[in-house]
Amino acid sequence: MIIRSKAPLRLGLAGGGTDVSPYSDLYGGAILNMTIGMHAYATIKPSSGKKITIKAIDRNEELVLEAKKHLAIDGKLDLAKGVYNRVVKDFIKKPFAFELTTYVDAPPGSGLGSSSTLVVAILGAFVEWFKLPLGEYDIAHLAYRIEREDLAMHGGKQDQYAATFGGVNYMEFYANDKVIVNPLRIKDKWLNELENNLILFFTETSRSSSEIIARQSENVKKKNVKSIEAMHNLKEQSVMMKEAILKGDVDGIGKILHYGWEHKKAMASGISNPMIEGIYDTAIKAGATGGKISGAGGGGFMIFYAPYNAKFKVIDTLNKLGGRVMKYNFTEYGLTTWTI
Repeated sequence: MIIRSKAPLRLGLAGGGTDVSPYSDLYGGAILNMTIGMHAYATIKPSSGKKITIKAIDRNEELVLEAKKHLAIDGKLDLAKGVYNRVVKDFIKKPFAFELTTYVDAPPGSGLGSSSTLVVAILGAFVEWFKLPLGEYDIAHLAYRIEREDLAMHGGKQDQYAATFGGVNYMEFYANDKVIVNPLRIKDKWLNELENNLILFFTETSRSSSEIIARQSENVKKKNVKSIEAMHNLKEQSVMMKEAILKGDVDGIGKILHYGWEHKKAMASGISNPMIEGIYDTAIKAGATGGKISGAGGGGFMIFYAPYNAKFKVIDTLNKLGGRVMKYNFTEYGLTTWTI
């Protein structure tokens, strides 16, 4: 028997950062994101022995461990170990043996939610294996708790819900970890136009999102007016983006992206840097009407909106900067699991 799962990565178009505590607890957050055809994959092969083997193919890492009720969190493939520990603690109550193989289509620190999406994929595989009584909200919330509580990783809430639900969603975040996922019904022609005009560019760099998010959270705790006001504006941006997409004002999306980018940089230090500013300015001069860094900032992927046929010149210009323009497509499906 082999158990498989896959969960999609996401593009955050608006509101990024307002899903992070304590801002979301104090003021309520809102984000608009959409999943793309890049995934995190997990495969489990049950074993009758007493060993746990974890293989991260994309990272070229492998661990062989004794099957215990709690695996040590020591910086080596901790996401997989964190999911196992929580499954044992909350459901199985005893150790079990297996081989887990994972792969992610984007590198860690890329800004597409790869770490959280991997947690969702691994958790989904265990849910499929043991037929655990967890729905979509349950899986997303448990994945969030594994990262934020068990592994003490700084971050927001959107990635786990995007990976679990899939599609285009307007998400609301409130105190006590309350999350409402609102799937958006968008005409195919508007989605096709958005997919045609939105450019995904990998800067060939990665960063530690935890450090940037920790600074952002600290700014809220210290009541940094500039930072909090920036987050208010980003929350408003998510409403603007939702209305533009639903009404088919796709060419207004570039301006909305630019509005959000200007405010996002004020949330915390490290979100932007001279390299990112140079790439952004170059894309705008080539014909893009707006863009942003994906995720917390500091590196990874950037997205740009280029209306009409401007994308060809923007793509050609970006490819000369040392990074890569990546092909992608939107996907309506979230976490998918199956057994063979």
